[in-house]
This record gives sequence, structure tokens and C-alpha cells, in this order.
Amino acid sequence: MSSGFPSVLTERSAVGSDQDHNAAVRDSGSLVLSPNGKGQPEIAVTDLEPCGGPTSSSLVEMQDGIGIVKFLRGKCFFISGSTGFLAKVLIEKILRTMPDVGKIYLLIKAKDKEAAITRLKNELIQVLMKGTASFRSYHDNFLRYDVAIDVNKRGTCHLVRFAKKCQKLKLFLQVSTAYVNGQRQGRIMEKPLCFGDCIARENSIISGNTALDIENEVKLALNSKEDFQENEVAQKRKDLGLERAKRYGWQDTYVFTKAMGEMVVDNTRGDIPVVVIRPGVIESTWKEPFPGWMEGNRMMDPIVLCYGKGQLTGFLSDPNGVLDVVPADMVVNATLAAIAWHGMERKSDINVYLIASSVVNPLVFQDLATLLYEHYNSSPYMDSNGRPIHVPSMQLFSSMEDFSVHLWRDVIQQSRLAEKASSDRKLSQKHENICRKSLEQAKYLVNIYEPYTFHGGRFDNSNTQKLMERMSENEKGEFGFDAGSIDRRDYITNVHIPGLRRHVMKGRGMCG
Repeated sequence: MSSGFPSVLTERSAVGSDQDHNAAVRDSGSLVLSPNGKGQPEIAVTDLEPCGGPTSSSLVEMQDGIGIVKFLRGKCFFISGSTGFLAKVLIEKILRTMPDVGKIYLLIKAKDKEAAITRLKNELIQVLMKGTASFRSYHDNFLRYDVAIDVNKRGTCHLVRFAKKCQKLKLFLQVSTAYVNGQRQGRIMEKPLCFGDCIARENSIISGNTALDIENEVKLALNSKEDFQENEVAQKRKDLGLERAKRYGWQDTYVFTKAMGEMVVDNTRGDIPVVVIRPGVIESTWKEPFPGWMEGNRMMDPIVLCYGKGQLTGFLSDPNGVLDVVPADMVVNATLAAIAWHGMERKSDINVYLIASSVVNPLVFQDLATLLYEHYNSSPYMDSNGRPIHVPSMQLFSSMEDFSVHLWRDVIQQSRLAEKASSDRKLSQKHENICRKSLEQAKYLVNIYEPYTFHGGRFDNSNTQKLMERMSENEKGEFGFDAGSIDRRDYITNVHIPGLRRHVMKGRGMCG
């Protein structure tokens, strides 16, 4: 649902040759490191003073509150997962509001330096300058188990080891996800995960003293290839991850391995100060750098688009259930505020912040369905012939049996309409095939989202509220992250869906 990035703050030292680069980063000052999941960033920041002495900030100097701008002045950031959407929002925010920060080191996966520079130009610089977006499907929960383990658990281990080598480390910040709490129910507090935690045991699904053995899971994930035929390795490893996640009480491979990452950080950090940011479902920006900016199909967007195209008229969901949605720019603002507050404190403890809305401003599924209908009723999607697609009100079903009946009824009705509209047998057959593909797509989406559309947990954000209370009024204006202040109707109908259609669909299906 969301993801994370490590950040580290350190004081700057001169950077020499390429061979000295890693040592320079380690020694450079205050480094904020936050381990990262798939497609997420990590950051390093260093204390620097610009040549010629201090420069004036583009923002009004804040004499009270946390002192975010003052603290981050001259700092150097080390950011992993820097080509991911959330990292881009973060980097843009830093460059726009704090131009006198130190260096920003970006960790980019590539086969060589030239390929890394190409990715930097194409996936970061052009995007930040033009506001364009590349398309990525957001189905993290079907990751291969070995890949997810490698990124979210083993990658995090490497980052912690790197952080421990930073001589003037101030903070290690990990962006995780609210859903590392798995199938916990009721009000969920901002508490760290402990090594070996097992949600299934908490919920009495597994009896006894069963603990999660992370190293055993690593071996299982990486050695499982021997048990599978070559042509079935990828799918079997996806299935294995989902099976292991559900066994221990998590919804899917992604959140399961993100939870492992959190446990590893707490277990190996030593006296490093750690902040864990747990966002809900990260969606398009609310205000900055402009409303509705996003990349790829995020969590709820395949459902939004399929409904608008007339391919999905209902869904399997608790009508009174809640989807915890937060705009990306709010997550970034909370991250910067937490970096500044705890970077100044330098206490060797671990602090968790849920950047979430399910308690303070819940988005109820029935209300979301109504908002989707209102949007597409006033701004319909256009078919390939330029004709508006009129959609009915979205129906929500509490049982798979009822939903399946609805889907088949839909397919039969559309097939009959196609037969009446065309005497061409080939066209009718083509339409029937399209209907059946829509049916399969609907079942596929249900398989992905059912653990979340019936999720009974509500994320308490008391720590996040206290962090906001420490901010000055100026800071709240520049770095606000109050999820309770979002007008859901305005955000969904006037910001998010238009942004989705503009930046992900590239304007396809829009009037004019």
C-alpha cells in the first residue's frame, strides 16, 4: 500500500575520487537513512554551510515550532529508491523549499554508471522539470517472495550496516507502510514491531509460542527454486510469498516483507536513532507541487479506471469499511518534520508515525463509490469513437457469491445488447470475449484487494498529531500533513481522478 525510504544526516566532507565516494558519504555529516521497499527512496543529509557563509532561505525564517528549514539547511541527503514516485515528491519538495541544503546523493539501480545517469535524466530530472509521469502498475502484493525478501529485508540490512559506518549519524528514517500491522483489528497504535512478532499468534489463528523466524523465511524464499520446474519458478515464488504471509497473519507478500524490514531495523540498529514512517495508501498529491500529480496505477486506481470505462459496475467490499488514503505530499511533509524534530533530539530510540486517515478522516467504501459515480456522471470517460460511457451507480457486495452472480449477470446482459446491436456474428463474438476478459479482470482485482476492502483495523495517529502540534503556524502552512483537513469529496472528484486521467491515462478518454 505504501512503501519506504531510508534517510541519513551527516556533516559534509570533501568528495574526492570515485574510489573515495563511499567513504565521503559515510563521513559527510548528519545522514538520515530510511530503508526502502520496492520503488521507494532513501535519503542522506549532511550539515553544510554554503561558500561565502549562510544564505537566506526562500522561506520565512521560523523562530518557533520545530525549525524544519533551519535544521535541514546545509544537510546532505542519501536517498535510495530515488526513481520511485514518493522519492520524486520528496526531492522536489526539498529543492523547491530548501535550496540551500547540501548535497543529495541518489542511489539508483543500474548496470553501470552510464545507465544510472540515463535513468537519473529520464526518470527524475525530466519528470521534476516537466511534471510528466512514467506508467507503472501497482501490484506489489504479487511480488515474487525471493525478490520481496531481497529488497525489503536484505536490502534493509545493508542500509543499517551502512548507517553504522556514518561517523556523525543523526537519524535513520525508514518509510514503511501502515499495513505492516497485518490482520490486526480495531484501533492500531503507533508501536514498533518486535523481532519475531507473529500477527496470526496475536489473533489466535496459530496456537502456542510460534514466532516468525525471519532467517528461515529468507532461506525458504531463496532456496525454493530447487523445488520448482524452470517454467513455473516465478509464479510459484509469488504463490509461496502469499501463502507464507497469510500463514503468519499478513495480507500479502509486500506488507509481510516490509514488516520483516522493520523488525530487522529495530533488532540491529544498536544506538542509532530511528524514525519509522507508516503511511496509509499513498495516492496523488493534494497540493504540491501541484494537485493530482501521480505516477502509475496506485492502490485503488485500477478499480477507479475500470469503473469509469464501464468494465466494472460492482466490487467485493464491506460498504461500511474504510480505505486509509493519504496524499503523497502529506507523507513527504510529515517525513521532513520528523527528520528535523528527531534529528535535533539525537536520542537513540525508535519512534513510529502513522500518516493515516482511517481514524481522523475515514474514507468509507460506500462514500467512495458515490464519489466515483458523481465524477464519471459529470465527466464521463469517452470510448474509442468519442462517445461518452455512461456508468451506473457502483454496487458493493459483502459476499463473493453475490458478487459472482452480479458479474455473470453483467456479462450476459452486455452480450445480449451486443447481439441486438449487430447482426455480424464476428463482432458479437468479439464483444463476448471482451466481456469475459472483463470478468476475469474483476476476479483478479478482487483477489488483490479483498484483504483490504474488508480490513477491520483503524490506524491511530496520536504521535503524528503531537508532531503537528509542535509546528509553528508558518510550518503548518509549508509542511502541513493534517489528514483530517482533507475535503474527501473535493480530493477524490476534483483532484485525484482528474490527476489519474491526466498523468496516468495521458488524457485518453477525456473530452477534447
